[in-house]
Amino acid sequence: MGLLSNRICKESLKPGDHIYSWRTAYIYAHHGIYVGNDTVIHFTRRGQEVGTGTVLDILLVSSGPARSQLHCPTCTPQEEGNGVFSSCLNCFLAGGILYSFEYAVSPALFIAKARGGTCTLAPSDPDDLVVHRAKYLLENGFGCYNVFNKNCEDFAIYCKTGLLVLDQLSIGHSGQAISIIGGPLSAVLSAPMRLVTTNIYGMAATTVGFYCASRYAADIGMRRDAVKVPVEDLTARLARGLLQVIEPQPLAAPAH
Repeated sequence: MGLLSNRICKESLKPGDHIYSWRTAYIYAHHGIYVGNDTVIHFTRRGQEVGTGTVLDILLVSSGPARSQLHCPTCTPQEEGNGVFSSCLNCFLAGGILYSFEYAVSPALFIAKARGGTCTLAPSDPDDLVVHRAKYLLENGFGCYNVFNKNCEDFAIYCKTGLLVLDQLSIGHSGQAISIIGGPLSAVLSAPMRLVTTNIYGMAATTVGFYCASRYAADIGMRRDAVKVPVEDLTARLARGLLQVIEPQPLAAPAH
């Protein structure tokens, strides 16, 4: 692991590791917690790795792995469960490369990794606690999937740190989501620089600066509104409706 790649080999895995694998064209990465015995626990949108409930799903689903028609005895059937699934490592990777998510990285390394969803400034809790959270959520659920506020990366980061962002009833904001939002937002925020300079390199540097600053400030390890929540308390809050994320609804077809 390092600046250019977090790629690891299967033999180096240990229970409690946060792993991920990029899908087609690096459009998104799927994250999970390795719990030992060749098993990964991960969070999905009712069995679909990623989704928004909008037409954007056409692109996202086409980038994901094709679903096998053969049932794997190790994996939770796709039609069952609460969104949190247990899969064998091979099914989780779906032919992709294995990467390890890094914790407690330095600010310099965090900023140097331009693509979000690969590391965090936050430290990890002990491995046995990480595995306990993942297995507990496998049985009790993690609530409703939301690609921007509560996705597979948010699930894995919570298992590793116990940290949640409870602002406005949302659970978290993953590195991947921040990267998607932060790029266009940085371009908009840096637009006024056109009044100061017409140098394309200066404008590019300003946009990159805004982007890096937004990623740094939004990281779970830097947020002041991130709090430790015991997994038992989390599921109790979800059950009582005290903590929820409303999943985007599909757009209705126009009336004729």
